[in-house]
Amino acid sequence: MRVAVIAPGAMGAAVARRLHDRGAELAVTLEGRGPGSAGRAAGLRVIATEAELAGWADAVLSILPPGDALALAQRLAPHLRPGTLYADCNAVSPATVREIAAALPAVRFVDAGIIGGPPGPNGPGPRFYASGEPAAALLPLATWGLDWRPIEGGIGAASALKMSYAGITKGLTALGSAMVLGATEAGAAAALHAELSASQPDLMRYFARSVPDMFDKAYRWVAEMEEIADFLGKQPAAPIYDAMARHYQALAQDRAAGSTGAIADLAAFFGQKS
Repeated sequence: MRVAVIAPGAMGAAVARRLHDRGAELAVTLEGRGPGSAGRAAGLRVIATEAELAGWADAVLSILPPGDALALAQRLAPHLRPGTLYADCNAVSPATVREIAAALPAVRFVDAGIIGGPPGPNGPGPRFYASGEPAAALLPLATWGLDWRPIEGGIGAASALKMSYAGITKGLTALGSAMVLGATEAGAAAALHAELSASQPDLMRYFARSVPDMFDKAYRWVAEMEEIADFLGKQPAAPIYDAMARHYQALAQDRAAGSTGAIADLAAFFGQKS
């Protein structure tokens, strides 16, 4: 099985390297990517264009920011061979993943959701929950070091799991960071820090890890929060996630501008460098 991973961002490159190091016949492309991607892809087989990579592959793993997932599928559709396995591994809603599947009528489509951080040289790495009839056909990925877990429910089930999990974990990070910023603006940051440490130590430990870890990822979480709002549909809580998208967007803009505002305040609260 020839496996293509698109694209070599932090997660995609780590997944590609895990597969390569464990013996998979693997390739990536750097088309449209910057120097960071080139560095992450060092030592991997690189094919010049997305179109060539799509035609070469027996299986494609799409791993990129959720706002780019549909456009990638539309670009690759004319170049994928009939019957190619295509796993959309992005943080998108069930409705969006069905739209992506509809853009790829000739492939064997798998809905996949990644839970956990990028795999390192050792350790199990993240879980890949996969739904849709062809999900089991990608079980060879487990031979090459991926924790591949087919689940029941058809196309949309894996995405629903991912949306639910991310809505809880990244939702908590949004709530925690928003309240810290509110307390900081009101002059109550030290008191909040002391009270959380005393009465909610587990929650404080979670925030101390998840909030600083979010600083460089906030830009990717904007579209993810929007997808979660879409997943919730007409539920009363759906607008909360649209608001969280705007919260992460503001943090991403501050990060890009030099971390002199909200990011600096959050870093100071948790005793971290911004």
